[in-house]
Amino acid sequence: MRILMFGRGVIATIYGQAFQQAGHDVDHYVRPGRAAEYGDHVDLDVVDGRRGLLGRRSTSSYRTTLRESVHPDDGHDLVVLSVVHHRLREAAAFLAPRIGDATVVVLGNVWEEPVDAIAPIPADQVVFGFPGAGGGFSDDGVLHGGVLRSVTLAAPASGPDRRGLEARLAFRQAGFVVRDQRDMRGWLWLHFVLDAGMFSAGVQHGGLTTMIGDRRALREAFLTSRELLPVLEARGVDLSLHRTATVPARFPRTTGTMLALATRLVPIARASLAAHDDPDAAEPRAVIDDTLRTAGDLGIATPRLQRFGSSR
Repeated sequence: MRILMFGRGVIATIYGQAFQQAGHDVDHYVRPGRAAEYGDHVDLDVVDGRRGLLGRRSTSSYRTTLRESVHPDDGHDLVVLSVVHHRLREAAAFLAPRIGDATVVVLGNVWEEPVDAIAPIPADQVVFGFPGAGGGFSDDGVLHGGVLRSVTLAAPASGPDRRGLEARLAFRQAGFVVRDQRDMRGWLWLHFVLDAGMFSAGVQHGGLTTMIGDRRALREAFLTSRELLPVLEARGVDLSLHRTATVPARFPRTTGTMLALATRLVPIARASLAAHDDPDAAEPRAVIDDTLRTAGDLGIATPRLQRFGSSR
């Protein structure tokens, strides 16, 4: 399978390497001029959840094929699009006339109506999902992070479909377990408000890195997410379909204590926070701002998020 990764960020690099190791032909689209800046390889230091019960640290060098242009006749079967949520519309508009009939897997946060966020790419060409990976680049260009064994993809509305089968095949061949999510719209929005809680606590405490092992800070994060659940309900999300995913927000004290312990003892849990040391990064700011804006439009009070957001 020929796969195009949009960009050479954390998610694109981690999964791009996994696809390449599985035998796929992988390209990375980068902005003009970036190929020379990036060079022909990336060094990775990643806790890999596909290896061992709790994940195993793996260091490697990933030789990349970088492209500064994309054309419909390039022959890509699959395009993986993972960008910060406030750049998704722009990226989708760029790709739409350039990728032909390729299946597009959108991995990451979405806060708009998902179909609107990826227009003008046809909705039946897209599979929404969420990565089980994260991390960041150090000053010397090394990618430090972690990747879970599982990845979440939207379950087809009515039986198997070609797009979903192609996406699942690529991830499974790379050693990942695919978790089907029947209410992907609600699941994405729920994950977004969980992120809003985490990022607001990160703003308060100086970054997610400082929250490793800190049960009080993690409890604060989940308390903030709990006050955002009414925002989801007002947007039409049936939270009864997501009982497991809402556990952190429904039981913030217990979950905060458990996650604090996990981030101290479990390498892959620690890696998920360790790279996020900048509370003023663009994505945390945008997640908080957009959540506050939506809550305000719906007339729902969010005093905790408002307080943490206003401290930036």
